Amino acid sequence: MRLSDEALKSRVFWEKAGISLPRFDRKAMIAATDAAPKWIHFGAGNIFRAFPVALAQSLLEQELETTGIIAAEGYDGEIIDKCFTAFDNLTILVTFKTNGTTEKKIIASVASSLRMNRDIEKLKELFASPSLQIASFTITEKGYTLTDKNGALLPEIAHDIEAGPGSSKSYLGGITALCHERFIRGAPDLALVSMDNCSHNGDKLFAAVETFAKRWTANGAAAAGFLDYVRDKNKLSFPWTMIDKITPRPDEAVSAMLASCGIQDTQPQVTEKNTYIAPFVNAEETQYLVIEDSFPNGRPALEKAGVLFTDRETVNRVEKMKVSACLNPLHTALAVFGCLFGYTRISEAMKDASLVKLVEGIGYTESLPVVTDPLVINPKEYIDEVIKTRLPNPFIPDTPQRIAADSSLKIPIRFGETIKVYINSGKNPAELEFIPLVFSGWLRYLLGIDDEGNRFNVSPDPNYESLNNALLGVKIGETGPFHDKLEPILSNPVFFGVNLYETGLGIKVEEGFTEMTAAPGAVRKVLVKTLEFSGNMD
Repeated sequence: MRLSDEALKSRVFWEKAGISLPRFDRKAMIAATDAAPKWIHFGAGNIFRAFPVALAQSLLEQELETTGIIAAEGYDGEIIDKCFTAFDNLTILVTFKTNGTTEKKIIASVASSLRMNRDIEKLKELFASPSLQIASFTITEKGYTLTDKNGALLPEIAHDIEAGPGSSKSYLGGITALCHERFIRGAPDLALVSMDNCSHNGDKLFAAVETFAKRWTANGAAAAGFLDYVRDKNKLSFPWTMIDKITPRPDEAVSAMLASCGIQDTQPQVTEKNTYIAPFVNAEETQYLVIEDSFPNGRPALEKAGVLFTDRETVNRVEKMKVSACLNPLHTALAVFGCLFGYTRISEAMKDASLVKLVEGIGYTESLPVVTDPLVINPKEYIDEVIKTRLPNPFIPDTPQRIAADSSLKIPIRFGETIKVYINSGKNPAELEFIPLVFSGWLRYLLGIDDEGNRFNVSPDPNYESLNNALLGVKIGETGPFHDKLEPILSNPVFFGVNLYETGLGIKVEEGFTEMTAAPGAVRKVLVKTLEFSGNMD
């Protein structure tokens, strides 16, 4: 049986496979969405298919909504063709529970799926619809980048600014062009909701859209009043959000399990743009979505599906708690050292007593004391859940290699913000032990040689080439000094959020890196020594 609308009619087959079917009229949902769309989402990857679409399905099954979501993709169009339209926009959501059981269900809340470069006219009509309330996004943090490391506009961005809203090539240029279409067609207000895992995500989206609006207004390409429209939060809002759900790449074991149930074409694929896709998505059970309640054209009752709506400052506190203290830094530490120690599962890394002590030190000892309690989620309980339940879950096929991707973009937020809090609160960041240890480990990781001396592939990172060039010539077995090579990196706030030498951490990171390169096995020795020195190996 191949996943399709027609296949869903064979209820006995799906029930025998232990896969729950949607409890709403899918044909009626598609018709209602086509007539009066409310929600379109850009970035049709795994987190979208595991979380927002499941929220929409919950509202449909509770009869709180009659419309679904329209999926759109502006970066990797193969996702739409091979993952959505090929399976009638259906997905099998496989949820891994900590007790070892899995929950399998068909997610059928996607009404249609579009490629921005191919279906732009349909997207224009959607954005002209008065009923549209939400355009949400999971396009990754780097999706909001307009310039290169030297501050120059990226080629596609420069093209779009020159060409105006009628001929956009970039993701964000296309989004802004669609907002321009909504403006000139006289449609009502709209919320543009970034659900990407980055600090102040709504501001990042706003900054990008405003940049296009300013440039187009300056060169006469935008309609009069468009820039004011973009800046008017009562017309076009950019709420902040915090999203949290571990959604690894499609796992081969899940594919095999579904195939054993008689489901065809479950094999994961990799697109030309290196996106891992499949007709299913696997994820953990735990999930959080906190959203600033700013929706000028109304919104679905997503609180009935578990979403927390609150004010901007509370979202900010929740986001900082998660991204800069209680989860993401722990994840990055496990990723860096997990790769160096040859682990291929996060859950396996969490069987390593030293790594458990490391993440406990980062979470409880160095991060928790400077976290502002957001009140809607308890920080201590959140870390407890992360360390005791979520990260050790052996049924989540997440990998250090996936988490290590784009580390240079993540580290300044995941660790740099905590260092800034130490500085601003009068604490001495030079007293930190675990966070600088991660920095030393990350630099050692960039050499692409594990702790046993074997080569491995460093995960994709937009800054890897420049970082690798800076470290060129460093070899395992050398004793340094490496100051001349490390100083340009450690002094650069782009990589750490601060100049580490000004915080008193630069030399400490240099010393850790130098010790870690001394010989095979040195990474483990430095880790254990640091834990013993801090008293974290009791």
